[in-house]
Amino acid sequence: MPARTWTLVDQASGLNPLSQQLSITDRDVPGLGKASVLTRVWSGGLADGVLSVEVNNGKLSFDVLPTRGMSLWRAILATAEGPLVLGWKSPNRGPVHPAFVDLGEPSGLGWLDGFDELLVRCGLESNGAPEFDDETNRLKYPLHGRIGNRPAHHVTLSIDPDAGEIKLVGVVEETRFHFLKLRLTSTITTKIGSSAVSVHDEVLNFSATPATMQMLYHVNFGLPLLDGGSRVVAPVKNVVPRNARAASGIKSWDSYSAPEPGFEEQVYFTDLHGTDDGTTRAMLKNAHATRGVSVVYNTRQLPCFSIWKDTAAEADGYVTGLEPGTNYPNPRSFETAKERVVKLAPGQSQAFDLTLEAHGSAAEVSAAEAEVARIGANRPSEVHPQPLAEWCAP
Repeated sequence: MPARTWTLVDQASGLNPLSQQLSITDRDVPGLGKASVLTRVWSGGLADGVLSVEVNNGKLSFDVLPTRGMSLWRAILATAEGPLVLGWKSPNRGPVHPAFVDLGEPSGLGWLDGFDELLVRCGLESNGAPEFDDETNRLKYPLHGRIGNRPAHHVTLSIDPDAGEIKLVGVVEETRFHFLKLRLTSTITTKIGSSAVSVHDEVLNFSATPATMQMLYHVNFGLPLLDGGSRVVAPVKNVVPRNARAASGIKSWDSYSAPEPGFEEQVYFTDLHGTDDGTTRAMLKNAHATRGVSVVYNTRQLPCFSIWKDTAAEADGYVTGLEPGTNYPNPRSFETAKERVVKLAPGQSQAFDLTLEAHGSAAEVSAAEAEVARIGANRPSEVHPQPLAEWCAP
């Protein structure tokens, strides 16, 4: 059967997602089997007006949020032992519509008001800590940038039952008159019956003048996968604590404690070994190594990898972030000085690829761990006890 395509959002034609809720099953597209796609527009609270697209490939289901920059909100893997939920429980009652997120508020931390996704992009102008003008103390760059709070203006859904593939394509722009003009085209793909979802992003500078950009994928996990005794497994070259707080926990940089009220976050900057083509893998596994999830990406596109540990009480947001990026999430000016920005000529684009693979059994966790070991075998690895000036902003 030939592939079919639906337009879900099209600003140019005024297509309103409120007017055409879709529910696509095997009855509509023979060959889907247990797979399905459902669109919904949230009503009430901070989620009012958020469009979500729930893709269920028959084994893995996940929600995409075109209203929030094509973020992945949550995912659930069906297993013989029961569902494996990927994501975390934020104190924000989300998904939060960007209209309720003031990125320009004076502290520079307004981004946190909407933060509750499994995967949210940070960028595109900047992706790190907030930065202020030295003379006026006015905000120059807000925390983690703007792209995660920009709605897509064009979204299509394609289903190819012969290829066994479901694909969403969304276009999001980060622009300001007289300033940046960047266009993100995100293609989110899954195979029917698989345990994985893949993201292929292309960022285009559609200005007539050169531009620079940053990208960081903030991929977040909480209970039940994250718990006391959970570990990160990755083929690290270097591990560097961001600050003195992180340095105090350097001996346990790759392991997690149970929820602890009042815990102060710790961040570790790393770079990972990759295969000959740059492919690498970082996995979070539970304490018993019976369930896990891998973040698979390319070190040539995303050379930096940050581990964010925020194991506070569950009510305050017990979570960790595995974060591939073009740079480390320091202030933009620091990363520019260290030449960790992507330069784009007029009309030039840069591609980024990332895959989330869920592991629903001990055998799958073991296989992923073996792949990490293969990538890192007989290659140098160093854990630095203190921050490095080249990596960490003062």
